[in-house]
Amino acid sequence: MYNFDEIISRKGTNCVKHDALMRFFGTDDLLPMWVADMDFRSPDFVMDALRKRLDHEVLGYAAPSQSYWHTVQAWLRNHYHIECQEEELHFIPGIVAGIAFVLQSLSQPGDGILLTTPVYPPFLNLPSFAQRRLECSPLKAVDGRFEIDFADLEERAKRCKWMILSNPHTPGGTVWGEEVLRRIADICYRNGVRVIADEIHADMTLPPLRHVSFSTVSSQAKEISITFIAPSKTFNIAGLSSSVCYCPNEQLRRDFYGYLDGFELANGNIFAFEGAEAAFKYGEGWLAEMLDYLRGNVLFLQQYLAEHMPQVKVVLPEASYLAWLDFSALGLTHTELKHAIYHQAKVALNDGTTFGGDAYRCCFRINLGCPQATLKEALDRIAQALQ
Repeated sequence: MYNFDEIISRKGTNCVKHDALMRFFGTDDLLPMWVADMDFRSPDFVMDALRKRLDHEVLGYAAPSQSYWHTVQAWLRNHYHIECQEEELHFIPGIVAGIAFVLQSLSQPGDGILLTTPVYPPFLNLPSFAQRRLECSPLKAVDGRFEIDFADLEERAKRCKWMILSNPHTPGGTVWGEEVLRRIADICYRNGVRVIADEIHADMTLPPLRHVSFSTVSSQAKEISITFIAPSKTFNIAGLSSSVCYCPNEQLRRDFYGYLDGFELANGNIFAFEGAEAAFKYGEGWLAEMLDYLRGNVLFLQQYLAEHMPQVKVVLPEASYLAWLDFSALGLTHTELKHAIYHQAKVALNDGTTFGGDAYRCCFRINLGCPQATLKEALDRIAQALQ
C-alpha cells in the first residue's frame, strides 16, 4: 500500500536534516544521511488525524484523553508485554528532555552516570551539562554487532547512581536479548544503580528478532527502572515531540512525576496527542511494510560494502535504520576521512567522535531510513571519493 521509494524534497521545510547543513557542516550541498529521522512520507492515518483536528479551529490548551491512554496501554501490552495502570504513565515532550528531567530531579551534582559507548551523543552531553560524572564502558564489536564487557560494566557500576541504557542500542542498532538485559539489571540492582531505559527504537526491531523491554526481564529490573518509549522514530513523526514514560516503582514515580507536574514540564500539545494516538491505533500495517523495506536497505548496504568497499567494517542494525561504519582499515586519519566524505563525496554522516570520543575517530553513522536510490547514491559517492 505504501511507496517507500518515493523521493520527497524536504528542503525549505525547516527540517534539521536538510536546512541545518550549513550550521553543522559549513556547506549546504551535502546529501544528508545524518539526522535520525526518515525521508519517508509520514503515515496517512496520522496526517488524517491531524487534519481532522484542524477542522475544529480552536487550538487551546490540550490534555491527553482516556482514548489516548487506552491506546498507549494497548500498544505497551501488545508490543512489549507491559501491563500497566494509567497512573504509571506520563506524557513526555521528547525522550532526551525526559532523561534530562530524570537527572535533574533524581540525581545530584557529581553523581556517576553509567553509559556504554559508542552511544547517542545527547546521552553523553546531558550528564555533563547537569554536572554529573560520566562513566563510559566501551562496547566490543564482535562479528558485526556490539557486545557488552560485563566485567568493565560491573566495575564502573560501583561508582554510579544511574545508568542510561540504549535498548535497542544506537548507533549500532544492536538488540539486547533477555539474558543480556537480566545481567545488566542484576549488576545495577546489586550496586544500587537505577536505570533509565531509552526504548525509542523498540518498534523498529527487524523480524525475526523481537524487542525485550528492560522492565520486563526481572522483578529487580522493574523496581529500578524508568522506561521511555515514543512513536516518533517508528512512524516518522519526531516533529510532534510525543513520548511516554513508564515508571512502575511507586516512590520513583511520585518523585519524578511530581517534579514534572510541579514545574509544568510535560503538559504536551494537541498534535502530540492526536498524532501518537493515531499512530498507535492504526499503525500495524504501515509499520510492517516499512520494516520490510528497511530490511531491504540493510541487506543492500551489506552487499554494497562487500562488493565496493570491503575494507569498511559495519555494525548492521538489528533494529532501527542507523548503521555504524568503521573506516579504520583504510589507514586514513580522522581529518582525511572527514575531507573525503564531506568535501569530496558531499555526503553528511555523523562523526563517530561525537558518540564517545577519539576511540571512534575512524567511524561514522549512516541513516538508512530513505529510498534505496538515495542510499545507493550516497554509497556511490563515498566509494568514488575513497578510491
